[in-house]
Amino acid sequence: MPDLSTGTPGESATAAPGVRLAEISELPLDPAVVDAAVRGPRYGAVVLFTGVVRDHDGGQAVSALEYSAHPEAARFLRECCAAVAESSGLPVAAVHRIGDLVVGDLAIVTAVAAPHRGEAFTVCSALVDRIKHEVPIWKRQLFADGLSEWVNACG
Repeated sequence: MPDLSTGTPGESATAAPGVRLAEISELPLDPAVVDAAVRGPRYGAVVLFTGVVRDHDGGQAVSALEYSAHPEAARFLRECCAAVAESSGLPVAAVHRIGDLVVGDLAIVTAVAAPHRGEAFTVCSALVDRIKHEVPIWKRQLFADGLSEWVNACG
């Protein structure tokens, strides 16, 4: 879990080399924007991942999700993207949604461009895993039966 005590309020959103886009958004996500952020003539592959709100989890019907974020979540997202871009040498982009989402909404969109598909798939998967484990965004699932639960809120 990241150290949430670091950082300064109002910290600059400057991007590290290779980070083409790293944002937290309350607005619906547009995969085309994330895809376009990493494209370039040097790359023969762009892997785009969209995380979609599904209608079930653990055998229960899900009606909606609520995502909330720590005030420094955007900084942690940029740091994740920067680490992956630096270690891979590839351009990366990621946008995570917060707020109230319904089934079918996009919760996260990531993209990685590479000369070939294998590396793009591997790095994009690593980027998503890192974001899920390190960025302080919490998910509350609302079930069709009226109950709810926080997912991965402790860690």
